[in-house]
Amino acid sequence: MRANQVVAVAIALLLAGTAAGCSDDPAPSTAAADLGGTDRSTVREGGTLRWAVDAVPTTLNVHQPEATADSALLAHALLPSLFRLDTHARASADPDYLVSAESTPPGQRPQTVTYRLNPKAVWSDGTPVSAADFTAQWKALSGSDPAYHSDHPAGYAGIESVTQGADPHEVRVVLTQPYAAWRALFSPLYPAAVTGTPEAFNQPLADTFRTSAGPFTVAAYDAAGGKVALARNPRWWGEPAKAEELDFLAVPAADRLDALDQDRLDIAALTASVDHAVPAAGAGSAAPPDAAAAAEASAQALKRAEALPGLTLHRAAAAAFTQLTLNSSRGALADQAVRRAVARAVDRQKTATAALGPLGLKAAALGNHLLMTDQDGYRDNSSALGDTPAADLLDQAGWRANGATRSKDGKELSLTLLIPDGSATARRTADELAAELTAAGIAVKPQAVAPETFVAQHLATGDFDLALFSWPATGYPGGEDRALYAKPRPGPDGLPVVGLNYARTGSEEIDQLLDRAAAELDPAAQRDLLQKADARIWQLVHSVPLYQRPDLVAVRNSVAGAGAYGFTSPRFQDVGFLKG
Repeated sequence: MRANQVVAVAIALLLAGTAAGCSDDPAPSTAAADLGGTDRSTVREGGTLRWAVDAVPTTLNVHQPEATADSALLAHALLPSLFRLDTHARASADPDYLVSAESTPPGQRPQTVTYRLNPKAVWSDGTPVSAADFTAQWKALSGSDPAYHSDHPAGYAGIESVTQGADPHEVRVVLTQPYAAWRALFSPLYPAAVTGTPEAFNQPLADTFRTSAGPFTVAAYDAAGGKVALARNPRWWGEPAKAEELDFLAVPAADRLDALDQDRLDIAALTASVDHAVPAAGAGSAAPPDAAAAAEASAQALKRAEALPGLTLHRAAAAAFTQLTLNSSRGALADQAVRRAVARAVDRQKTATAALGPLGLKAAALGNHLLMTDQDGYRDNSSALGDTPAADLLDQAGWRANGATRSKDGKELSLTLLIPDGSATARRTADELAAELTAAGIAVKPQAVAPETFVAQHLATGDFDLALFSWPATGYPGGEDRALYAKPRPGPDGLPVVGLNYARTGSEEIDQLLDRAAAELDPAAQRDLLQKADARIWQLVHSVPLYQRPDLVAVRNSVAGAGAYGFTSPRFQDVGFLKG
């Protein structure tokens, strides 16, 4: 899991999503994906699609620390992604790039992955996609050479060798130990010229990048003007792109409803536009200040989004989830019994309903830290907390009922709750959590802080008791989730290094279970390890998963192949304007 990706999601807006019922085989309450028109035969040739992004990326190299979600979006239109995730986060080889891809079976060492490349796959300069591209990317991302300024994504450090196989269209990758998420490697794949040397790799990959191997190439890159234009790749060998051009336009969330209404955009994510809608000047306020006005502004923004003429608001469960992190290194929460009491006092169903009901979304609680409800093997493991009521747990921990708030040794049980400022959904969630915990005798003080300081000044330093924020979900659980739950280890100064484990609690058993899951090539055996790890995370009360976030995306009714993707991603060659 890329550190800059997960931190970016942690401070992102908390427009939360819905999860399905808590069972082994759930039906999602919100669609796993919601796209407008997916049949290529209904899409006409030509036209320019206008797609909103937050900003023109400073780099298209998703492995550089400066990369953003917009970097990944554009890279997917330009570069090979060897595997595609479906709506249930199941990976399958993309036939545009792979004839086949096979790993040695579980138990056979060393693990060797053999890729059979599509012989038609070439870079836009005419160079065939080959083992040289795989080799250069492996060496750049493995971490063996510190001259490469990369965040070192998981998996590459465990590669022993990359070689050409029986012919130029075969690539063999040998790993030093089994790696279950091998399908996540080399996606996107960059040309060797971009990754082959530290000097090339470290350059901002933006306006000078013209070598693609996707359905589109870069035609214009104007950071100052806020526009990236992609044109059809004349060397593309797959099904031809329907749209003649894709214009990615930098439009702030606050301006997107107006831009859609004025016919300046065709596709725009509206989660932030709704969740962070700004109250009109002179709007009333309440305690806490402006909470009622912010909620009303969010509700009005949603109504406007739903009523935009000629557009449809698509909704799908996102590959991200909102959760409550408990800081085990601070005050009363250092006691596991108190953390269990907090978790037992939280009604996840009521919390999800309070957060999502005003958005018109059916909500259900999320019961797993590692798998989302749409994923194979999902199971609600919250029963691992036990059935002891919160009141009994607090009694056992010495926190006695004394008026509205419990106390111990003359000190009240009062906790801060960190939330991102400006998020209407986060405020609704925090208010419901505060009500539930107050009923259990635990006083809660919501503390809204600016998103830009949320991680660095609070999560990273431990300056909080409870924190409400979101993490990305992954199609490759186990190894990619490990950083969130890994037991903090002492650093050179003797102090624990928490990394991304802001709860500051963990165990050797959880680390071992996640390590085993990351190395388990048998899907059923891996799921069993993930369930065991999740149960231990519940028992330790590291955090309380609450609900999946949704994607809200407005798409013009004349556009096909676009919408809210969930775990999937755009098939850019299919996106275009409907016939007639």
